[in-house]
Amino acid sequence: MRVHRGHLFHIAGSPALAAAEDHLVSHPDGALVIADDGTIAWVGAFGDLPDEYADAPVHRTGYLLPGFVDTHVHFPQTYSTDAFGGGQLLEWLERCIFPAETRLRDAGYADRIARDFVRRRVAAGTTSALVFGSAFPGAQDALFRHSLDAGLRTVSGRGIQTVGPESASALITTEEDALRLTAEEIDRWHTTDTGDPSTALAQVAIVPRFSLSVTPTTLAALGELYDSVRERGVYFHSHLNENNRPGDGEIDAVRAQYGVASYLDTYDGHFLPGSARGGSSLLGRRSILAHAVHCQDDELARLAETESSIAHCPTSQLFLGSGTMPWRRTVAAGVNIALGTDVGAGDEWLISRVAGDCFKVHHSEAGAESAVISPAELLFTATLAGARALDQESRYGNFDVGKDADFIEIDPDHWPALAGPLRDGIRAEDDRAAADQTLFTLLMGLREPAITGVWVRGRRVTTPA
Repeated sequence: MRVHRGHLFHIAGSPALAAAEDHLVSHPDGALVIADDGTIAWVGAFGDLPDEYADAPVHRTGYLLPGFVDTHVHFPQTYSTDAFGGGQLLEWLERCIFPAETRLRDAGYADRIARDFVRRRVAAGTTSALVFGSAFPGAQDALFRHSLDAGLRTVSGRGIQTVGPESASALITTEEDALRLTAEEIDRWHTTDTGDPSTALAQVAIVPRFSLSVTPTTLAALGELYDSVRERGVYFHSHLNENNRPGDGEIDAVRAQYGVASYLDTYDGHFLPGSARGGSSLLGRRSILAHAVHCQDDELARLAETESSIAHCPTSQLFLGSGTMPWRRTVAAGVNIALGTDVGAGDEWLISRVAGDCFKVHHSEAGAESAVISPAELLFTATLAGARALDQESRYGNFDVGKDADFIEIDPDHWPALAGPLRDGIRAEDDRAAADQTLFTLLMGLREPAITGVWVRGRRVTTPA
C-alpha cells in the first residue's frame, strides 16, 4: 500500500461526453491509495483518508491525472514530425512518409526508433496507445519488446499495404503475405504477457493503412481474418475521411477506386461497386477510425450503431490542411470521440497539447458550429474516452476504485511557465468554477518537463536505456 497526494482530477464513473462536467472530480488536496496488486484502493480528499491507510507511505506531488490515452500514433514516423512535403496528405505520404518508413527494414534502425518512440511516450505521460505499426515484422517485434520492458500499454499492428506508389514499394506485400504476416503477428504478440485481452499490456490490431493502400480482395480477406480473431479481442484500426481536396484528395480517390457511396462502406463490407456487399464488416467495439473529418451523416450514424470510435487528431489536421472535424455534428451522432496525436503529421506527443488544439479549432468553427469545449470534456477525451475506444474502460481511464492505477504525476515547478499561472492565475470564488479554471490551465499549459512520474498498474514506468 502507498498513498499519492496532490491536487487530483478525474472524470468519475462512465458518463457520455455531454455529462463529463457533472462527473468531474477535483480534490485540491487529494489522495490516491494504490493497493499491492496495482489497483486503486481508495480515492478522495487527503483529510478523509481512512485509518487503515494511515501508516502507508505518502508520496507528495503537485497534480495527479489519469494516464493519457493516444488512440492514433505512427511508430514508424517518430522521426518524421515537421517533415515538409510541400502539399497535403497524399503528397506528404509519397514525398516524406513512405521513404521514412522504408528505413525500418534495417533491424538496427528499427530498434533505435522503437526505443525513442517508447521514450517519447513516457515523457508525454501516454500510458496507453493505439499504434499504427511498421510493415516490417522485425520493427514490430522491437516496438512490442521495448513497450513491454517499459511497462506501457500498447495496441499495434503492422501497416498493411498491397498496392501503392513506387515510393512505397518496400512497404507493399502480396495479399497472401499481408494475411500471413498479420496472422503471425497476432499469434506472436496479442496478449502475449497475460493471455487475457482484459488484462494484457500488449495487444494487436489489424491495420490497413487506408483504403487506397489495399484492394477489394484484400479487404475481403481481412474481413475473414478479423471474423476468426474477434473473440480473441483483436482490434481494427485505419484512417477515414481525412482529406477532401476536390478532384484529387483522399476521399474522392477512395470513392473513384471502389465505386462506393461513402468511404466508410469500404470498411463496412460494402466495398464493391455501388457499395455492394463483398465481405464482412470490420467495424465494432474494438474498431477505431482516425480523423473522420469529412463524414456524411449516415457514416457517423453507422459508427455509433456499431460502437466504433473516432480518433480525433486536430493537431495533424492543422498541419496537413485537412479541415476541421465538425464537433457538434459528430458529438450529436453519438460516436465516441477520443484523441490521437497522429505523430508524425501531428507534431505534438503530449495529448494535453492535442486537447488544446481541439479546444482552439472547435471554438473557431464558423457560426453556429462553434463549440466551447469544457475543461472536463477535454480531460474526458484525453483519458476515459480513449480507454472506452480501446474497450478497456473497466480497467483504466479514471480513478474509480478497483481499476488499475494508471496515472501521471505533475510538478509544475519543473516548468515555470505552468507554475506561475497555476499559482497566481485568477480564480473564481465558487469552488467548482475555480476547479474548471485550474484544470483548463493545467491541460493547456502542461509540457513534458513537468511530468515527473508515469505509472501503469501501480508500477512506475521505466525509460529504455
